[in-house]
Amino acid sequence: MNYIFFTLIAISIILGIYNNTLSNVTNAMLEACNTAVKIAFSLIGIMTFWLGIMRIAEKSGLINIISKVLKPIAAVLFKDLKNNSLAIGNIALSLSANALGLTNAATPIGIKVMQDLQQENQKKDEATDAMCMFLGMNTAGFQIIPATVIAILVGAGAKNPTEIIIPTLIVTTISFVCAIITALILKKVWRKHD
Repeated sequence: MNYIFFTLIAISIILGIYNNTLSNVTNAMLEACNTAVKIAFSLIGIMTFWLGIMRIAEKSGLINIISKVLKPIAAVLFKDLKNNSLAIGNIALSLSANALGLTNAATPIGIKVMQDLQQENQKKDEATDAMCMFLGMNTAGFQIIPATVIAILVGAGAKNPTEIIIPTLIVTTISFVCAIITALILKKVWRKHD
């Protein structure tokens, strides 16, 4: 990634010199840095708010209720796991955090899920079907409330930052379903080759 950014900056400077617009390039870079800092500071407030809401939901038992609702779905998608597997509850918890748009909170839970799945893994040097399914679902990132995106839009000065909710719900639902279908198809294809 560093090479890509270095290349983009170098090309911009070279083209700025060639077109005699180096001062415009420099001003644009400095403006972009200023905007990035403003957005980062606005993210602090909104992410603190949503993490606080998540904490309240966790303390009040709402996350556990959502997890219990999602647990049967997770059990169907992860048939390879035992019924009393800790991973199923953590998978439901991770999906709940992602659905609320709290990807930062979902990351440690996702790591815990992978650790749980690895403990149940018979072949320690290969990913299990459950690991691949979870990775696909987690990467697709189904979201009901895109808290981080809303925070960025607020920081950028958007007039109606919540208008992103419906499009995000549609897109993440499609990507989530596609991730599940792809994992199920590749599971069958891969088994034929073993």
